[in-house]
Amino acid sequence: MNLQRFEWLLVPLVAVLAGLLLFSAFIVLIGHNPLATLAVIFEGAFGSAFSWQNTLMRAAPLLLTGLAVALAAQAGLVIIGGEGALALGGLAAAAAVMWLGGLPPSLVVIAALLAGALTASVWIGLVGVLRAYRGLNETIASLLLSYIAIALFNHFVEGSLRDPSSLNKPSTFPVGEAHTLGAVPGINVHWGLPIGIVLAVLAQIWVSRSVLGFSLKVAGGNSKAAKLVGLPVNALVVLACVLSGLAAGLAGAIEVLAVHGAANASILAGYGYTGILVSFMARHQPLAIIPVAVLMGGIAAAGSLLQRRLDLPDATTLVLQGCLFISILACEALYGRLGQVRFKSASKVAGQAT
Repeated sequence: MNLQRFEWLLVPLVAVLAGLLLFSAFIVLIGHNPLATLAVIFEGAFGSAFSWQNTLMRAAPLLLTGLAVALAAQAGLVIIGGEGALALGGLAAAAAVMWLGGLPPSLVVIAALLAGALTASVWIGLVGVLRAYRGLNETIASLLLSYIAIALFNHFVEGSLRDPSSLNKPSTFPVGEAHTLGAVPGINVHWGLPIGIVLAVLAQIWVSRSVLGFSLKVAGGNSKAAKLVGLPVNALVVLACVLSGLAAGLAGAIEVLAVHGAANASILAGYGYTGILVSFMARHQPLAIIPVAVLMGGIAAAGSLLQRRLDLPDATTLVLQGCLFISILACEALYGRLGQVRFKSASKVAGQAT
């Protein structure tokens, strides 16, 4: 049996199991039962209709922040500045509602979503410019710009855009009920979830079926070869970063319009950082991001139940995410080796037969 044909499924399963074992060892060290802990996490994530609702609410931004990492990865880039881009997207959306509030509500909502997406695309696009034309490492650049973006976010939220009535928790002026994204009928989850799913499907089609998507992969795989065949590598790098920013900024705008109703520190919930894990678990495949985002959303949603049931801090779920990330990175070495194991075994058998 050629295991290499199924490595797309076997390797992620091995990585998840290894991460769970590592997390279980941590739980034992702190004096708790790992089976009971994992059971509570599963119950908090998928055990009831309310759990599913909470999971899908958290999965919605992870779909887009995961796409932000995955789209840049098509060009061989590792962008980890999604948290800052999300912050700027949320801030731009809140500001757009403040300035355009006199227009029809539907137009204001569309303008706010576009403002969030375009603002973040320019911000992350700057990373692409620095990478393409100045040779600056995009990972470092995106991380540093993320810190600057969060500082700018705090400056405006606590300064010129602050609602004077927000005393204990500085926020921008509320967007108002007329400018919020409603819930999808039947599941009581905001429209950010189907938006993310549709974008993931479209991104998968674009990456795998379009000429431009193929060009991104060629440029990411071997930039020298791409230049030899006439591909505009620098422009493709900038394009990948712009698309990355669009996805992350849209996530921030949706969080403001659908969840929080204003831009404040609550939107900085680590979705940009968790999106890195989501994308790596999905191996930067946009379609695979959908189930992975739901899984990560479920783990995050279980934190409060862990606290109530087992008296564990809700940050325990972050430890589980870290264990999964470590195991996923370690198991990357297994790709391509399953077929080699089969080939070596077959060669050994043939040698013994002769």
